[in-house]
Amino acid sequence: MFRGVRSDYFSYRGEVALVPDEYVIVEADRGQDLGWVRRAVDGRAHSCEGGCDHAHHGPVVPPARKILRRASPADVERRLKLDESEAEVRSRTRDLVQRHRLKMKVSEAEWQWDRNKLTVYFTAEKRVDFRVLVKEMARTFKTRIELRQIGVRDEAKRLGGIGRCGRELCCRLWLPEIEPVTLQLAKDQGLSLNPAQISGACGRLMSCLRYEHEAYVQARRRFPKVGKRLETSRGKEEVTGWDLFRETISLRGKDGETRTVALEELKAETATRRRSRRRPSAGPRE
Repeated sequence: MFRGVRSDYFSYRGEVALVPDEYVIVEADRGQDLGWVRRAVDGRAHSCEGGCDHAHHGPVVPPARKILRRASPADVERRLKLDESEAEVRSRTRDLVQRHRLKMKVSEAEWQWDRNKLTVYFTAEKRVDFRVLVKEMARTFKTRIELRQIGVRDEAKRLGGIGRCGRELCCRLWLPEIEPVTLQLAKDQGLSLNPAQISGACGRLMSCLRYEHEAYVQARRRFPKVGKRLETSRGKEEVTGWDLFRETISLRGKDGETRTVALEELKAETATRRRSRRRPSAGPRE
């Protein structure tokens, strides 16, 4: 793992196994970078066993890039000093952007550990011609410059924040990949279709609508559809709504009277009604 929850895979052949959260020096683009171990597995024992998408059976091919060594306290201290200087880099870059009148928002700046590269992340509504800006930045910071345009959802993942639920953003905390989210997902879950009420800190639809969707779809199969007419203990009633979490259903009778009943109770009522309809009536006594 690196700054901004950026991650990649590396191979390691040291005698002593690495442990999670341990700082290491790795091969990077034309140099070296510092990161920390998120997970370590034995590549010789680790295989897909048919579970990896589009992968053959057998051992996993080791990544091309390598972990060079464990990081020393001095290496970590150097990283911390670079982190402190990145605020100044962002400020100076924004001044240059304003000077060149470019329609882009500088989001974050990240030094490579060996200072051989400076990556600046930005958002923009359209493509930006920043060739002149890159040349001036290279003269200013005296290193190789990479300007990388990202979306607003990726920006939220890098910067972090607190969601509408009061917890840290899922895309920052644990969500491995940001997938497309549509209003249809909110509709399937019975939520408001007002984007202002179902949007996250980035201004886009919340990611939880995607990864919670299947649970809602599966749960909804236990409920009758809204508008369906059922035979209950009170005769024919129409389903007007349901509450997935309380497992209750709202019904309206012929006289317009409404009531709310538990799902299991409604199932018992309809089952009793069906049995009574199938039961043959007693004939006249002689």
